[in-house]
Amino acid sequence: MLRVLFDFTDPPSVQGWRAIDDRVMGGASRSRLRADAQGHAVFEGEVRMAHGGGFASVRSPAGAFGSAGASEVVVEARGSGGPFKLALFVDDGFDIPAWQCDLDTGPGPAWQRLHLPLAAFQARFRGRVVPGTPPLDAQHLRQVGLMTAGRAGRAFALELRSIVLA
Repeated sequence: MLRVLFDFTDPPSVQGWRAIDDRVMGGASRSRLRADAQGHAVFEGEVRMAHGGGFASVRSPAGAFGSAGASEVVVEARGSGGPFKLALFVDDGFDIPAWQCDLDTGPGPAWQRLHLPLAAFQARFRGRVVPGTPPLDAQHLRQVGLMTAGRAGRAFALELRSIVLA
């Protein structure tokens, strides 16, 4: 069963997403998620290594996004200046582990449907793998995030049409 988490062709779908950049630890990176007039969302900004920084991310508002029996996340996207990660959270908190998976849009201007098996998501906290965590259970999904890291001084943009649990 498909569950549309975010339909970014609808401009209000970006409301409530907030930046959680390396500024929380004194860095200088910046990012945002905005609605684009062409009918999609854009995760954009710049990663800066100054002051011990090196990552930029945005996170959705908390909600009941879970879906029992889901086996993958399907993201319709195109990007430049990657690499990117999709992050899933099973808690409403702020400073909590995230299950992350690479979101590789590849080269070129074409839109792509990226199929990310839930088994490929790895639990991480502050960039480090969390040993001994159980597999991600999509039934308990509460927040969704996007992230990029380690690319000093370059602007990035990831365009998104949708994020779906399948």
